[in-house]
Amino acid sequence: MNDISSDIDPALIDRFAAIVGDKYALRDQQDIAPYLTERRGLWHGRTALVLRPGSVDEVSRIMRLATETATPIVPQSGNTGLVGAQVPDMSGREIVLSLSRLNRIREIDVLSNTVTVEAGVILQTLQEAADAADRLFPLSLAAQGSCQIGGNLSSNAGGTGVLAYGNARELCLGVEVVLPTGEVFDDLRKLKKDNTGYDLKNLFVGAEGTLGIITAAVLKLFPKPKGREVAFAGLSSPEAALSLLSLAMDRAGAALTAFELIGQRPYDFTLLHAPGVVRPLVGDWPWYVLMQISSGRSSEDARALIEEVLSEGLEQEIVGDAVIAASLAQGDAFWNFREVLPEAQKPEGASIKHDISVPVASIPSFIEKAAGAVQSVSPGAREVCFGHMGDGNLHYNISRPVGGDDDAFLGLYHAMNKAVHDVVRSFHGSISAEHGIGQLKRDELIATAPPMAIDLMRRVKTAFDPAGIMNPGKVI
Repeated sequence: MNDISSDIDPALIDRFAAIVGDKYALRDQQDIAPYLTERRGLWHGRTALVLRPGSVDEVSRIMRLATETATPIVPQSGNTGLVGAQVPDMSGREIVLSLSRLNRIREIDVLSNTVTVEAGVILQTLQEAADAADRLFPLSLAAQGSCQIGGNLSSNAGGTGVLAYGNARELCLGVEVVLPTGEVFDDLRKLKKDNTGYDLKNLFVGAEGTLGIITAAVLKLFPKPKGREVAFAGLSSPEAALSLLSLAMDRAGAALTAFELIGQRPYDFTLLHAPGVVRPLVGDWPWYVLMQISSGRSSEDARALIEEVLSEGLEQEIVGDAVIAASLAQGDAFWNFREVLPEAQKPEGASIKHDISVPVASIPSFIEKAAGAVQSVSPGAREVCFGHMGDGNLHYNISRPVGGDDDAFLGLYHAMNKAVHDVVRSFHGSISAEHGIGQLKRDELIATAPPMAIDLMRRVKTAFDPAGIMNPGKVI
């Protein structure tokens, strides 16, 4: 079926299409289909039109027409988001605006350690371009082969490098944004220090396309480490992992660039279901840590630091067993083991996912208390806990009981979310650490955030988007 009934006037569709040209105005439903479903299949939308502009001017003209005609616009980058922020609703009235053709790396400034990129640049492409310039762009995500910079910024993406380098917001120095009116806010500055009034760029970073459309950004680069060492350790408990983190931070300082916690269940799922992975340790442990130390001086320095940390951890009986990667290839294999954890959970049946953060020191207590909350909702459900312990962000996922019914378990989604998120709030944590709010957590955010915070967010939304056309129904 090539057409859908919608409330968009065909003549208006023609006006939007004329801005980008027929080749880049997708109307056939087969062409549109990839833009309508997010990667986990939780949200499906409808639209009569996907626009793929090739310039900032075209984005500006689209938004001017959208404001003039009160047409809702849903910005979309790589469509890898996990909270439904990039998916149109089922009305058919919303137009999807894809940024994928804005994919130029405009400049790499080695002396300033900055890169200016357009929103459609794929994260891995940026990483490789930085590497070719003898620099590091440290944002690293499982979806880096397909996610795009615009989406990374709009969702304030995190990933495995936050411990040392910060999340997307901290990596961003300036932005270029098209406002709902079509006006272009050009703030592509390279300054690390700038106290001239409100920090406007940070209103758009993390706003999930509800205030404007990020079309380009200036991002930080870093000197490439001269040495990188990766280790896998087996431990008895989250408390032991916390002690190892403290030890590693004390001995390695800023050279500690990753510290990932992995529970025994996701570890076992990965060995069982992920093709090509190799068991990192001979024995089995209740908990594991993947640790990386990077040195700006030499590979020998990185090796000495990680050996010191693990040797002391073994002596203090914090660590039960550990192995340091013998080569770059083995280090990459350790990281691949970590990255495939989410996919390895899928064969175990339906799951309910949580992207939470609590103070680092509270992680062991959270894990213990949350397990009780999970069992109170669904006895026999299986906690699948892993994540970025170094910055307090855990992916606390729950697989259905063995032999359980998928649909029945997913029927507990809201009850399970509430139980886990109540525990999160008891530790003054966040129900969305790095994935955003989108559709998934919108109602919960509104119901549970401080009323003044919601009021202020709504004031900001109204100020930037009084017509309510920017990604309606998302976040707030």
